[in-house]
Amino acid sequence: MTRITPGFDETERPAVAKLYWGAFGGKLGRVLGPKRLALKFIVDNLRPDHALVARSEAGQMLGVVGFKTYEGALVGGGFHDLRRVYGILGATWRAAILMLLERDTDNERFLLDGLFVSPQARGQGIGTALLNAICQEALSRGYRKLRLDVIDSNPRARALYEREGFEPKGTTDMGPFSKLFGFSSATTMVKTLA
Repeated sequence: MTRITPGFDETERPAVAKLYWGAFGGKLGRVLGPKRLALKFIVDNLRPDHALVARSEAGQMLGVVGFKTYEGALVGGGFHDLRRVYGILGATWRAAILMLLERDTDNERFLLDGLFVSPQARGQGIGTALLNAICQEALSRGYRKLRLDVIDSNPRARALYEREGFEPKGTTDMGPFSKLFGFSSATTMVKTLA
C-alpha cells in the first residue's frame, strides 16, 4: 500500500535530489551540470514544504510531486545560491538560461512543478497516486484548476496526464534553445478539479 505524506526530512534531501536529477537531468544537464555540482545545488535548494512524497509501507521513498507557490518551489534558489555552487561566471550564464524555463504562478491554477518516480517503482501507479494527491492539495488550498507543463520528449508523462483528465492549453516552442535543453517544445496542460 502506498501512502502519500507532505514533505521529507533533512536526511532525505540527497535521495530526493538524486530522483529529481534522474528525472530532469536530461533537460537540465547542460545548464546545471556537471552532475556533482547540480546535485549540490539541488540538495541545498530543496523545499520540503513544497512536496508530497509517495512511500511504501516500509517508508521507502517511491516518488515525489512538487508544486510552486508565491512562497517558493520544490527546487528554489536564486542567483546567490547559484554563485555559491558555480562561482560568479557560472552563476551568471546559468541564471540567464534558467529564466527561459521559469513558470509563473497565477491566482486561478495551482502549479505542479515536477513529478518523478523512482525507477524501481515505475509502472505501479505511483505517478497516478501522486497526481491524485496534488489535486487534493490544490483543492485544500482553494484552487479549482491544476496546471503543469510537459515536454515533447516525454510522451509517457503526457499520456498519463491525458488519462487523468488534463487538457492541453498551449505550446511553447524552445526554438534555438531546444538543443541546449534536449526538447523542442513544452505543452501547458490544465485539469479542472471536482
